Amino acid sequence: MERDHEMQRRRITITVDEGILIEARALHEGVPDASLVDAALRAFTGREREAAIDAAYSAAYAEHPFDEPDEWGDLASFGDAASRT
Repeated sequence: MERDHEMQRRRITITVDEGILIEARALHEGVPDASLVDAALRAFTGREREAAIDAAYSAAYAEHPFDEPDEWGDLASFGDAASRT
């Protein structure tokens, strides 16, 4: 989900690890701290979203294994054939 640059902003007061802040500022010279925090929050929530998607795939494949046949065949055979081409 892309975020609009005109989204509502919220002021927060936080205490952070000084070493990490110094490193982040050095890596992204000239970028305001608020933008660094936004990027960190986006990365954190993105990882959580990815973990939820991975868990959903794991649950689906546990319920219907990769080699379970259906009217189209099975994904394991398809993957084997695709890797040989």
